Amino acid sequence: MKKTPLYERHHALGATMTEFGGWAMPVQYSGVIDEHRNTRTLAGLFDVCHMGEIEVKGSQALDLLQRVMSRNLAKQQIGEMKLSAITNQKGGIIDDVTVYRRGEEHYMVVTNAATRGGDLEWILKAKQENGFSKAFVTDLSDATGKVDIQGPVAQTILSEIVEGDLGALRFYHAMDTRVAGMPALVSRSGYTGEDGFEVYTEAARIGEIWDLLLHVGDPHGLKPAGLGARDTLRLEAGMMLFGHEMCQTVTPYEVIYGWITDLDKEFIGRDALKRQKEDGVRRKLVGFELIERGIARHGYPVYAGGEKIGEVTSGTFSPTLGKAIGLAFVPVQHKEPGTVLEVEIRSQRAKAKVVPLPFYKRKK
Repeated sequence: MKKTPLYERHHALGATMTEFGGWAMPVQYSGVIDEHRNTRTLAGLFDVCHMGEIEVKGSQALDLLQRVMSRNLAKQQIGEMKLSAITNQKGGIIDDVTVYRRGEEHYMVVTNAATRGGDLEWILKAKQENGFSKAFVTDLSDATGKVDIQGPVAQTILSEIVEGDLGALRFYHAMDTRVAGMPALVSRSGYTGEDGFEVYTEAARIGEIWDLLLHVGDPHGLKPAGLGARDTLRLEAGMMLFGHEMCQTVTPYEVIYGWITDLDKEFIGRDALKRQKEDGVRRKLVGFELIERGIARHGYPVYAGGEKIGEVTSGTFSPTLGKAIGLAFVPVQHKEPGTVLEVEIRSQRAKAKVVPLPFYKRKK
């Protein structure tokens, strides 16, 4: 397994480690529920060095990205982030990524951990096939360290060691600055449903930022948080996980990504997605909550009227809401909120109902 630059620090903090996307990652420190609640009420610090960063520069950088991204990036401003999907010829999701515009002809694509190698190959293939010789693609993943600080007091904590006014940084925007005296990119974004920031710097220096954040954040209640809390937090916020809700046979219209799919521009998979939108999807990702006892887990069958109609993609007990929640693919006729379903849990079927997403939305 690969190790992030913070691996030894996780062991020193007593973390329970697990394998994720080929990486040795902390699943928990003080406990998933404790870390989850602490992030919702105070702040949590997450190691996300395993994610990928791909730099695209040059006079044809935008042309290349427009070809591989479902989202139209033509009006993206310098300092702005945009969520997008990379799709294959059939419209299936290769990955969901964030695209940072860092300069006039300078972009950074942030990928998921398990897909970063494939994303890089896909972008390079599109560059070659479309003759974008003036687009220069560089894999920055191994050279880049990344931590996320999330929660209501994240701004207060990070402000102690960052240059510039975090209060002026808008959601899904980024700024080049210095953190703990080191050059860094800081964006107001995250994967928890809370206010928070993603911090990028040199991989060799990310440990210094991690240590200093834990030090200055301790009086404010900051705690390190692992993949377990990251998963329950993102699920409450209705956010998807690659390999669960997304894969190369799932399209943006079948999940919650229709809004980042712009059929008015040419991109790989556009024709297939245009046909699907015209014909209508046959299945849809929905959120549900159990109205009988039990916890739904990934892969559990979903029934309606005694017939199996789908399966759970993610499920957990929500520490914030105090109920069992999950996501599942179901035929479109079962997608409306209030629809009653059944989830098979250890050979017993428990009733559930479809509910709107997200399950949890923070108060601004």
